[in-house]
Amino acid sequence: MAAQEPSPPSSLEGNKPGFPKKILANGPEDKHLCNSCQKILRRPLQAQCGHRFCSFCFSKIVSSGPQQCSACIKEDLFEEPTSILKQGGAFPDNAARREVEALAAVCPNEGCTWTGNIKEFEATHEGHCDFMIILCPSCKELMRANEQERHNERECPERTLNCKYCKEPFLLKNIKAHDEICPKYPMICEGCAKKKIPREKYVDHIKFCSKFKAPCRFHVVGCDTSVEKEKIHDHERQCSYEHLNLLLEKTKVAELSRRCQELEAKVSTFENIVCVLNREMERSSTTMEAYNRQHRLDQDKIEILNNKVRQLERTVSLRDLSIVEMEGKMREMSAATYDGVFVWKISDFTKKRQDAVAGRAPAMFSPAFYTSKYGYKMCLRIYLNGDGTGRGTHLSLFFVVMRGHSDALLKWPFNQKVTLMLLDQNNREHIIDAFRPDISSSSFQRPVSDMNIASGCPLFCPLPKLDSKNSYIRDDTIFIKAIVDLTGL
Repeated sequence: MAAQEPSPPSSLEGNKPGFPKKILANGPEDKHLCNSCQKILRRPLQAQCGHRFCSFCFSKIVSSGPQQCSACIKEDLFEEPTSILKQGGAFPDNAARREVEALAAVCPNEGCTWTGNIKEFEATHEGHCDFMIILCPSCKELMRANEQERHNERECPERTLNCKYCKEPFLLKNIKAHDEICPKYPMICEGCAKKKIPREKYVDHIKFCSKFKAPCRFHVVGCDTSVEKEKIHDHERQCSYEHLNLLLEKTKVAELSRRCQELEAKVSTFENIVCVLNREMERSSTTMEAYNRQHRLDQDKIEILNNKVRQLERTVSLRDLSIVEMEGKMREMSAATYDGVFVWKISDFTKKRQDAVAGRAPAMFSPAFYTSKYGYKMCLRIYLNGDGTGRGTHLSLFFVVMRGHSDALLKWPFNQKVTLMLLDQNNREHIIDAFRPDISSSSFQRPVSDMNIASGCPLFCPLPKLDSKNSYIRDDTIFIKAIVDLTGL
């Protein structure tokens, strides 16, 4: 372990863009964002116009000369010369830096449980996390940082090993081929059975090994016996008659050889032709091998790129899911009220009514609303073609108690009077129904799932009243209003 932890770089040494938003333990505020990269400020500078930028982003903007501040243009605040960004035209915003560095942070790498603040993240964790994804420089495989040592030692197909005989380094895929030519590879003498003779000394050994079998000196005339060197003279004495016969046969063969030479002269021409063809074949073979090697390299690169594409697709999918979830929460938050009064606007009424009649979407839920910020969470459920006893004849409207964050602090069962209204858009004759909850019903007990069973008015409004000319539907839109009596809360 180092004797001293490295200190973070000063505010003027910023050489990176802002921190990603996902490192924040809580949601980011606009004042903490760089007006260029839209990430969390890193080494913030404040321009003369008042907008803040990362030191890296500001240097990048003005590197090609003075530029107009895009944030001033976007906010319609542009004025010269204060909205012109130029070298030396911004100062370190130490107050903003301290505020950003104190923000609670988490590690964005999947599986890492590190927590702290942004200052600690930059000083001790960024770039050192065991869970960050890195690329093997040899085989280009993606892995976590804490898996790199094991990968390099055991898994990488491009790793280097030392030959256990000559200690020279070789790629894993070449080590077996090297064993066939390694000068230190241990050989066994076929004569004396001595083991572990280095290949480079094997030839010298068999020259002097008395047990090594060598061919008879008369092998050139046909003796195919191999004899141990120490017994070669005994063999020659014992087989002298056979050797003489072989020499006589060799003389007869000489005549045949002369005749063969004539044929060989004729064959020579064909051999020359074959040599030329062989050279051409060798060149073709060499070219083919080069093409094959390049093809294998191209295939490896394609596989690496495919892996990267799959990784990026998974990342994009996760981000899309996060965006959809955040958009849903933002819509719910923007529509929520906290005073027990909620007005629900239902547009495209004709189409949604047709979907309900066809059974494609018989019911619709409203956004959630509350009796107070920490009060009961509720919503409405409407059947545009009726439900239960009102199916096909009435518009049915129900009240639903939902599970909220503050349910443990509230009084149960829910016992507040509920008034439901279909608003007359001429403000003359609203359709109104009201009820007080049956406290013995499970619909008004503390929810154990996302929402309780709906309760309300299956015969809320006759459908013929909406089919004829009326003032409840205007611009293909209706308005439903719910009022929860807050008495006693």
